[in-house]
Amino acid sequence: MPDDAWRSLIATTRDGIEINPLYTRADEIAERPAPGRYPYVRGGDRTGLPDNGWHVSARVEATGDPSQVNIRVLDLLEQGVTALWLTAGASELGAVLKDVYLDLAPVTFESGADLVDVAEAYLELLDRRRAAGDGVTDRASVVADLGAAPVTAAYSGAESIDLDAAVRLAARVADREETLRTFVADGTVFHSDGAGDAQELAYAVAAGLEYVRALMSAGMSADTALRQVSFRLAATDDQFASIAKFRAGRLMWARVAELLGAPEAGGAPQHAVTSSAMMSRRDPWVNMLRTTLAAFGAGVGGATSVTVLPFDASIPGGLQSTSRSFADRIARNTQLLLLEESHLGHVVDPAGGSWYVESLTDSLAGAAWSVLQTVEAAGGLAAAISSGSVAETVARIRDARDTDIAHRRSPITGVSEFPDLGEPALDPSRRGGEGYRYGLAFERLRDRSDAHLEETGTRPTVLVAGLGSQAETTGRVTFISNLLGAGGIEARNPGTSEPGQYADAREGAEIAVLCGADKRYATQGPDAVAALRAAGVSTVYVAGSEKGFPTGGADGPDGFLGLGIDAVSALSTLLDQLGVK
Repeated sequence: MPDDAWRSLIATTRDGIEINPLYTRADEIAERPAPGRYPYVRGGDRTGLPDNGWHVSARVEATGDPSQVNIRVLDLLEQGVTALWLTAGASELGAVLKDVYLDLAPVTFESGADLVDVAEAYLELLDRRRAAGDGVTDRASVVADLGAAPVTAAYSGAESIDLDAAVRLAARVADREETLRTFVADGTVFHSDGAGDAQELAYAVAAGLEYVRALMSAGMSADTALRQVSFRLAATDDQFASIAKFRAGRLMWARVAELLGAPEAGGAPQHAVTSSAMMSRRDPWVNMLRTTLAAFGAGVGGATSVTVLPFDASIPGGLQSTSRSFADRIARNTQLLLLEESHLGHVVDPAGGSWYVESLTDSLAGAAWSVLQTVEAAGGLAAAISSGSVAETVARIRDARDTDIAHRRSPITGVSEFPDLGEPALDPSRRGGEGYRYGLAFERLRDRSDAHLEETGTRPTVLVAGLGSQAETTGRVTFISNLLGAGGIEARNPGTSEPGQYADAREGAEIAVLCGADKRYATQGPDAVAALRAAGVSTVYVAGSEKGFPTGGADGPDGFLGLGIDAVSALSTLLDQLGVK
């Protein structure tokens, strides 16, 4: 194959990684060490993990009566959940965890500024149960992540104890017989703001490194300090990128451990959370497919535990027509189907040895390591966050992604592509909201359309004027209907095929889109535009590119709607022209 032809088939990720169209034995690398051995690319230590794969983790917020929360927790554990991601107050912790076998169900805490009190309550609970004879013969099987994240909290704005308090807490728990980790190096806060995979990995590892340095400065050995850190990373619907991300993350942290002189302590656990940024509020049922792919990628990539967000998690209060129990059950069963029916966890690192996955793992680790070096040169992650350089770097990736989404080069099913205008309009209280999402710009256009529907009883509508036979126009009519729908605009297609039909078909439309083939535009395009204007249409667009339409005549259109346009800008302009607020 000629070099230029091969080059045209290579895709480049936002992290600058080139993806070849085909991988061959020429891309093969040396076989990696077995799972559980340095550099842990193929997986960390499996002690405490279920035989069938990874821990199914569920998010639990203890609000209301602690006894009712406890009932819910026990129900989750009976229904297949094997780990808890818990937000609970210190005073209610004992009641919430009543009858929970803590040697079987690891707990990850998210307690913000109350972490020290919650941790003390948890330690007291462990001691009380031990004194009462809880039957746990191997105290190391009791696993908990206390969840301190002071460095990344400075970026996300979340409440947190300070680094010094977290270091003191780590010193308190490090010598206990249970497996307790104080710090979580949370990459999801950067991902949720729009960071790419290399940035997320680099900043998570940089956070972990700051925690280890603080612990070592307080007198802790490198080995013990490394064992006080776990990781939290986002999993997306790009399954191969997710697989490579978790493998590359372990490779990077193993290298950090090696440089600190304790490579055997470099197998930190990883908590995967399905991406909040990829979730859509429109046609949220598609989120079930997204989270399935994300859970698959995280599990195959070797995550220790996986939390699947409910499919309506991005909608404030959840989807109106759906019960909370249903959404939670679907999220839980997504993993259970992968584990119990597809048996994904029965093979450790099934992607290992794939020329593509191995190459992507190394390339991603290399790109992330380069970002990490930049952060280190700036004085570490805390300093980089404080200076604004992290936010600036994330913004560049976010803006590039948003540009691709706006031009529909990165399609979002149900949002920028194949929108369903027939789905029930979201309640006003469930629109808008804070936080970054990939399809946010399109969903804001849909919000405008919903508000217009409520105010007027109809959606904003544009006339689709066909020029030529149905066989000629179907492609562009479908394209325009899809494009307009992404902005909440209804495409009314009366089935016209020639200019003489436009006057009867107009029915008060102020804006029309002419749809035909380029060869038809060349001979009849200007006349069709003139006919639409004569029928009373004030603004005429043409489906297709400008080069496909005759130039120089008086009867030119007001604009063109074709592939590659900034759809968000074009649709926003259309809504303005239609009088939609």
